[in-house]
Amino acid sequence: MAGVIEMTARRRPLSPLLTRICDRSPGLVGALLGGAVAAGLGLASFAVLVMMLWITSPYPDSGPGGALHVAAALWLLAHGAELIRTDTLAGVPAPVGVPPLLLLALPGWLLHRAARDATDGGAPNGDGGTDDGVGEVEDIAVIMAPPLVSARTAWTGVVLGYLAVAAPAALYAAGGALRPSWVWTGVCVPLVAVVAAGAGVWSANGRPGGPLRRLLGMLPAGVRPLVLGPDGRPGVAARAAAAGAAVLLGGGALLVAVSLVGHGAAAQAALLRLTEGWSGRFAVLLLCAALVPNAAVWGAAYALGPGFALGAGHVVSPLSSAPAPFLPPFPLLAAVPEAGEGRLAHWAAAGAVPVAAGVVVGWVVAQGAVSAERGGTRPGGGRDAVWPPGRTARAAAFAALLCAAVLAGLAALAGGPLGVTVLARFGPVWWQVGAATLAWLVLVAVPAAVTVRAWRCREPQADGPGIGKQRDEPAEGVGEGRRPRKRTRAGRGWFTRTGIAGIAGGDASPPDGDAKPKTSSPAPDAHCALFGDDALYGLQDQQDDTAYETYQAYEPYDFLPADPAPEPYDVLPPPDSTPGPGTP
Repeated sequence: MAGVIEMTARRRPLSPLLTRICDRSPGLVGALLGGAVAAGLGLASFAVLVMMLWITSPYPDSGPGGALHVAAALWLLAHGAELIRTDTLAGVPAPVGVPPLLLLALPGWLLHRAARDATDGGAPNGDGGTDDGVGEVEDIAVIMAPPLVSARTAWTGVVLGYLAVAAPAALYAAGGALRPSWVWTGVCVPLVAVVAAGAGVWSANGRPGGPLRRLLGMLPAGVRPLVLGPDGRPGVAARAAAAGAAVLLGGGALLVAVSLVGHGAAAQAALLRLTEGWSGRFAVLLLCAALVPNAAVWGAAYALGPGFALGAGHVVSPLSSAPAPFLPPFPLLAAVPEAGEGRLAHWAAAGAVPVAAGVVVGWVVAQGAVSAERGGTRPGGGRDAVWPPGRTARAAAFAALLCAAVLAGLAALAGGPLGVTVLARFGPVWWQVGAATLAWLVLVAVPAAVTVRAWRCREPQADGPGIGKQRDEPAEGVGEGRRPRKRTRAGRGWFTRTGIAGIAGGDASPPDGDAKPKTSSPAPDAHCALFGDDALYGLQDQQDDTAYETYQAYEPYDFLPADPAPEPYDVLPPPDSTPGPGTP
């Protein structure tokens, strides 16, 4: 027993480095496991879908091993990696670089969820237990507590765990008919993992604005508030760019849908000619659904003017269409306009989309300009808070630049090669789409923003004479022969600008004498009072004491009679002197 006590007493504590590793290892191991599980779930989803189509196919070209190779290759294609098809008729390997953008949603969502759960520690209530009914104080404490795992540890573990599964999957796919390009695989898969995991960690930490501000440090100081507001929300230019991109993509999808309805017979014939079995047609429909975001980007490129290419030398645009005649039948390709010069209906339909996007961008920027949303200025901050026309125009131009960058990136992702020589160009050209977006939005959004701002600032003037007329006309029989009271700076305040004192012209303080009534002249509306502080709290005060408005003064109870008659219920009834029947 003494020996045990001696050995226990001589035990030395762990070194600081070992203690730190032991403290961090559970979080790192959990993050590694979460990233590996996210990659495994993505691969399993693609494998189940491909195996189901292979089983139901009446003429399978290969065994289950080939189907699994195709599933791994499609999973890599969903990340943006380019594939190489080896079994071609000419014997020359052909690249397949058009990734269905809808497939990217599954890996991105799995990575985002894994990083968020790794940061939170996987315990919704903080200790992994259930609610024991102690109260709401513990729930509030758990919400306010920092994440259990540091952001760097969670992000690193999820990314490494995901790549640890992606590397063997790429090696396995290299043995199939669709082989991944090692350059594109080494760039796209880690990039998707880094971005999606970073977004998950950022979301788990409450979406702080510090990391975004550090990323925006390269921008000029006057431009940063337009991208990220002081309260961490997106700035005016960012919101306007997002709205413009949504209108462009929605308009492009609408053009594709209308064209498909107009060419419904050709699309149906293409579906029936492409395959005979119901399983093959179901696979084609799934592929069309996965390519819907690509079709929306292509429709937006068509509406903007540059259009898209269906092979080298075959550009489809509103001005002219030259579709390639050697393309296989495909339902989405049936929506391509016929070859020849563009019609007036094509020009009008295509031109309406960028014009609508420019108007929306200008409207959003004008809303931020009128509501005084900038740097450290609070909304409704007074005359100096409303943006001048030059600043409004610059904000609209910067929003157009952001929207052009977004459309250029989407155009680069939505297109790619589908072969060599003629099919080396398939889809929109990213720099042409970006330049066309910038030109359209600058020409439409800047004048729209300035015009809407001026209109919103002029709108309250229509109500100004009515309010001034109420001030000029004194109330009849109220305070006649009394001297008006002149307002002083001591009387200014929030309560003097609301209710009767701010709108109907009554003074908030009792009068101190008699004088003749004096009318006031309405103050000039030199700025937009509709969205400012004065529109919420009443009419604006004058800047000079001598120019302050005077009002018809009256006592608070002048409208009551001098000796009001008592109400019936205020007078007690006299006691009944008549004796009752039982009284002696």
